[in-house]
Amino acid sequence: MNSVAATVIREGPASLPSGTALHVRELGRVDYRPTFEAMRRFASTRTPETADELWVLEHPPVYTLGLAGRDAHLPRGDNAIPVERIDRGGQITYHGPGQAIVYVLVDLARRGLKVRGLVHLLEQTAIDFLAAHAIRAERLSGAPGVYVDGAKIAALGLRVQRGASYHGLSFNVDMDLSPFDAIDPCGMPGLPVTQASALGINTSTNEVGRQLAARLAELIEAHD
Repeated sequence: MNSVAATVIREGPASLPSGTALHVRELGRVDYRPTFEAMRRFASTRTPETADELWVLEHPPVYTLGLAGRDAHLPRGDNAIPVERIDRGGQITYHGPGQAIVYVLVDLARRGLKVRGLVHLLEQTAIDFLAAHAIRAERLSGAPGVYVDGAKIAALGLRVQRGASYHGLSFNVDMDLSPFDAIDPCGMPGLPVTQASALGINTSTNEVGRQLAARLAELIEAHD
């Protein structure tokens, strides 16, 4: 498994020339905890000159529980998948191989973005990707994320620290969905989930992540 901390230190300079540069970094499959710590370290040490970054990656199987997470939604039974309690908003979700993740380390204040605006852009990124494959996706009021025929295909969660974001978007591509059955995804009992492969999209997880990051970068930069 890749060491995220080593990768970030090697590839991610502490600061770059001022401006609104946005760098995409493809990290591969990396363990959750060191990735989480690397995001927090990036957010806590960034300066006004630090360029924004999008991290494209996958995780081994892991549940993550946000600040609003309730024990009632925790995994039922014993599937040996670890649970990480973290500092993003929202309830519980599952990450695993075959899910494309884009973490969004962006100075919102510098770009004039509000949290609600970034949530909209993250959702639009997934909607646009699916539209390019002739699949209609939508938002649901009061339930952040992206849905196809009522089934969730993309989840999101954010943390904002000193005006800058981390965490981001997860998009189900071609994965084992059964771990979702053991939880109430995003705190919603019985919520169905789906993925790109079930909708006829035969694109690798790496490539989906790359396309999502490219589209999100376009939307962020168009907002400036």
